[in-house]
Amino acid sequence: MRLSSPVFWALSGSFVLIFLSFWSLDLQLARVLSVESIARMGKFLGELLSPNFEPVFLHKLWRASLETLAMSAVGTLIATIFGVLLAVPASRSYDGDPARWRFPTRLLLNALRAIPELVWAALLLISAGLGPFAGTLALALHTTGVLGRLFAESIENAPQQAAVALRVQGVGEGRVFLYATLPTVSPQLMSYALYRWENNIRAAAVLGVVGGGGLGQMLSFHMGLFQMQETSSVLAAMIVLVILVDTLSYFARRLLSR
Repeated sequence: MRLSSPVFWALSGSFVLIFLSFWSLDLQLARVLSVESIARMGKFLGELLSPNFEPVFLHKLWRASLETLAMSAVGTLIATIFGVLLAVPASRSYDGDPARWRFPTRLLLNALRAIPELVWAALLLISAGLGPFAGTLALALHTTGVLGRLFAESIENAPQQAAVALRVQGVGEGRVFLYATLPTVSPQLMSYALYRWENNIRAAAVLGVVGGGGLGQMLSFHMGLFQMQETSSVLAAMIVLVILVDTLSYFARRLLSR
């Protein structure tokens, strides 16, 4: 590789930035890997290996799991609907399309996804109060920004043969989108939506920590009281829920790809 090559300078700059990152973070690896720290972590993990299986607690855990699942599903559904609605003005459908609303709509999508779910939840708790409603809205707002941008890119990169054929016949842009563009990109849009549902099931569990309801709220409560048996059960429920949603999403994407 020549010294004057742009690739060489790009790689060199990347290595310098990585080195500076390690230097500035002040990573105390010796402290983390010390015998005392390892013993403390082992004791903590040992306490987590005795989950609470009392029927009364498991009933609460079941309800919280369903609440977390519902938050992720409803939040993703709302985001998918509004993502499609915002993706249309945020995309340029064909060469020569004026796309007058493309810039402001993309700016809105950037703002929605730039704010993390936890910040949205903290803001919405003021108006919506504690509980799953604020968490669901927080997921919907952030995911709308993510899916809207992905959907817009899919629309812009969609094959144009069918759409061009309809435009030549004088069909309006709305019907062109419904009958030509949307059927072409719908498998990709569904794949994106399912993938975000996988992410939102994890985010929904975290949102409960700030009062968004579900498993996260139980986790925050029992960890705050150092009730390790209950904490272990909540963590196990989170893992099972994530595996379940990942499996369902995987098979759904397989069916869509056929």
